[in-house]
Amino acid sequence: MAAEWWDPRGKFSPLHKFNPVRLAYIRDALCDRWGRDPMAERPLEGIRILDVGCGGGLIAEPLARLGAEVVGIDASERNVKTAATHALETGTTVDYRVGTAEALAATGERFDVVLALEIVEHVADVDLLLTAITTLTKQDGLLFMATVNRTAKSFVMAIVGAEYVLRWLPRGTHDWRKFIRPSELATGLRQLGFGIKNLTGLIYNPMTDRFSLAERDVDVNYMLYAARD
Repeated sequence: MAAEWWDPRGKFSPLHKFNPVRLAYIRDALCDRWGRDPMAERPLEGIRILDVGCGGGLIAEPLARLGAEVVGIDASERNVKTAATHALETGTTVDYRVGTAEALAATGERFDVVLALEIVEHVADVDLLLTAITTLTKQDGLLFMATVNRTAKSFVMAIVGAEYVLRWLPRGTHDWRKFIRPSELATGLRQLGFGIKNLTGLIYNPMTDRFSLAERDVDVNYMLYAARD
């Protein structure tokens, strides 16, 4: 599936559908944090970002075009090659590497911003991931996460709907038991000295075929950012 990352009608079409929403969410939060104009041509100039589980580079590349210095890591060499090839084709500078958050954290490298988007529901050890990504975040930095809530609604929408009805994703992509509630993430982050500063849901409108932010609806997809308390 790696070669299909940049096909908006391919296996990763859901990411393409809500990518503009999550990109704007990240951009606006960073501009607010560092006093930037979100409408500027390169508002993220000078901000160093790590994208953990970068996949084909769908979020890393546009962040780099907004001026950020972006490092993207992924455990899949095929994904990293796909991302690097696309960045070369578009003339975008992103430092792509094959690896894991835990290994990178052990090197002592730190970032202004760390992203862990749509990956926590796929890892075997959530506590290990949280330890790694909080370690990688600088003292005054921000940590962004996006995942799926563990609710009856998410089972219907994210598994039955997305995998069996709409066929956005191959069957078996998600395991409902691995979905994680915001309260569980908050507890894990709090134990590592981080507090959630913003939490919002992402909802899909089948009439417009678009995702949008919905602060009070975190029953299925949600995003958050956290910082050290």
